[in-house]
Parts: sequence; C-alpha cells; structure tokens
Amino acid sequence: MTATIVGIFLIVYLGMILGGLPFFQLDRTGVALLGAIALIGVDAVSLEAAAGSVHLPTVILLFSFMVVSAQMRLGGFYGWVTHRFASWSYGPSGLLGALMVGVAALSAVFSNDIVCLAVAPVLIDACQRRQLDPVPYLLGLACSANIGSAATLIGNPQNMLIGQTLRLPFFGYIAEAAVPVGLGLFAAWAVIAWQARGQWARSTRAPDALVGAVNSGNDVPLDRWQTAKGLMVAAALLVAFLIGPWPREHVALIGAGVLLLSRRMHSTRTLGLVDWEVLVLFMALFVVNHAIQQSGVAPQVISDLADAGLHLDQLAPLFGATFVLSNLVSNVPAVMLLLPLAQHEMAGPLLALVSSLSGNLLIVGSIANIIVVDAAARRNIRLDWRRHAQVGIPVTLLTLAISAIYLAARVHFLTTGA
Repeated sequence: MTATIVGIFLIVYLGMILGGLPFFQLDRTGVALLGAIALIGVDAVSLEAAAGSVHLPTVILLFSFMVVSAQMRLGGFYGWVTHRFASWSYGPSGLLGALMVGVAALSAVFSNDIVCLAVAPVLIDACQRRQLDPVPYLLGLACSANIGSAATLIGNPQNMLIGQTLRLPFFGYIAEAAVPVGLGLFAAWAVIAWQARGQWARSTRAPDALVGAVNSGNDVPLDRWQTAKGLMVAAALLVAFLIGPWPREHVALIGAGVLLLSRRMHSTRTLGLVDWEVLVLFMALFVVNHAIQQSGVAPQVISDLADAGLHLDQLAPLFGATFVLSNLVSNVPAVMLLLPLAQHEMAGPLLALVSSLSGNLLIVGSIANIIVVDAAARRNIRLDWRRHAQVGIPVTLLTLAISAIYLAARVHFLTTGA
C-alpha cells in the first residue's frame, strides 16, 4: 500500500509541476482531486480520515474572503480605484508608483488574484487613453499584487493556511512582514521604472471599438452602496482580527453571510465569482498530503536529508526549499509540504514571505501573473515569458534578499536579545 500511496503522490505533484498531465484534459485542481479520489478508492485513506484531514478553518477563511472580494468587484470598486489612479497628474514613473502602492494595499486585504482580474483590463484602457505603454504597468500590477499579498495573513491562500495552521497572531505577522514588503515594493518599482525609462509612451493606440468591447465586459460601474457595504464588512473583519478574541474563520464566515444577505444583489452573482477550483484544490491536497504523512515516507525522507546534512527544519534550508518548491510545484502545494517543518518561531513568517515573493520569478509562479498576461493577450499586447522574466527575476532576487537579511536580523535579535 505504501508504494501505491507514493505513486499517487508523485503523480499528483508531477501534475503540480506541469500544470496538468500529458494526454489528459486536467489542470492542477483536476489532478489533485483525482489523486484524492484514487487514495480513497484504494482504501489508502478512509472517507472519515479524508474529511478529517481537510483543515476546515483555512477553507472557511478562504471562502469567506472570496465572497468579500466578489462583493468589491461587483460593486465596481476595483475599476473605480484604477481610474482614480490613472486620472492623477503624475508622471509615468509616479503613476506606476501610485498604482503599485494601491494594488499592494488592496492585495493585502482582498485576494491578489481577484484584484488582478478586476484591475488588469481597466488598467490597459487607462494606459491607452493616456498614450502610455501598458506593459510596465501590467508588470507593476502583477509584482505589487504578489508582494502586497505577503503583507497579511489574508492576502493569499498560502498565507491563510500558514496563519491558521500555526496560529500566528494577525497583527504580529503584519509587524514582521511590513519592512520586507515595504522595501520589496520599492525595489520592484525601481526595477520596472529603470527598465522603462524613456520608453513610457505607446507608439500606437488600440482601436476604439476594441477598447469599448473590453470595457463593456470588465469595467463595472461603481455602485456606492454595494462598495460601502463590502468596505464596512472588510474593515469590521480587520478590527476583529486585530483586537477580538474570536476565531478568524468564524468572524469571516459571519461577514460573508452579511454580504450574501442582500435585497439588490442576488447571491448567485456573488457565489459565481468564488474560485471553487481553488477550494477544491486545497481540500484535495490536504487528503494527498495526509496520506503521505501517515505512510511514514515523508518523515523518513526528512530524516534521511537531515542525516545527509540538510536540516529542513532550520531556517536557511527551509528558505531555500520554499523558494525552489514554490516555483516547482506552485506556492500552495509547496507550503502544504513544508508546514510540518515549521518549528522555529520565525518559520511561519519565512514561509509566508518566501512563498509569496517567489511568485514573481516566472509567469507560472503565480495565478496573478497568469491573469495579467492573459488580459494582455486578449488585447493583443505582447507580454511573453522573456519580457516578464526581465522584471520578474531581478524583482524576486531583490525582494528575497531583503527578506533574508531582515529574517536573519530578527533571528539574531531573538537569539541575543540585542
């Protein structure tokens, strides 16, 4: 049975690396789900054990904030914010900086993927109206969404998982992440602005018909009441997380319920924007990882690596493993694999920062990157892997270097008290 479990585990994580399986119409979610079904089907995991392996607080928290983000998107908030930024009379580099700060702030509270999905088409239109090349701004959107999502324990799915599993204090994590996120955001702006110097202007403008076609499908008019409702719920949740004694998932679920209870916006519209595939991916990976842990193979591999001198429960090897696995199998599966090794006081912030910031390296490193590139492709804007890598690689190396220095300083302070 152990060999069967290992075989299924390897197939699932091969699917995570490839984004699917050759010859089959499956994405990462489909591969993970079929892996979980196979484990239950061969009795490697009972139905009861499979259900028990799912970390329900994380799934509930993720679902709840998807509802909050959907409310903000349907209320037209993201498009309104993007237009406000674009209307400011800053120069091109100043406009890029304002955009990146705004997107980072939004991504720290709402889902970075949904922020990119809502902002990208509006941003392209705004750049074309100002005769600006949208590529630097799209790269700034993707980079700042990934960096900003590292600032809190609700900015992205893997941070939610880390915060819930390790029971990290909400404000305590923000305090740890503020310096590397702030400096990393500045570094990303500097890289993009330096590369775009003297080349901000767009040589040609997209046809007006194309602009209008995109706006009609993506630029949602601002609904002040629905936006205010979403902002009030989000603010109440943040206050409750910071000062309240209640479990975060309970409070978030109540907030989602308040938003779904509406006389004007049908619940099917809101629930239609919930990323159910991500929720299924989480639950399926919980089952697969539970099986490999219970088989004894994972602890044995960790022990063998320690005997060879690679102690993954120590911060430096954990930093490297998080970076490699986040770009190999994606950040959520990587965090699930490495969470059992998070024993050090700073291991939680390390996992959250490194897994989030690593997403900027390549297009496939983050769903936010893919969303931005797809939005550009629909408008015939060339943003291929080479162009992304020109920004993504230096941004990732700089932000990770900043995080490494900061984490080393924090560990030194904790160890010496000086």
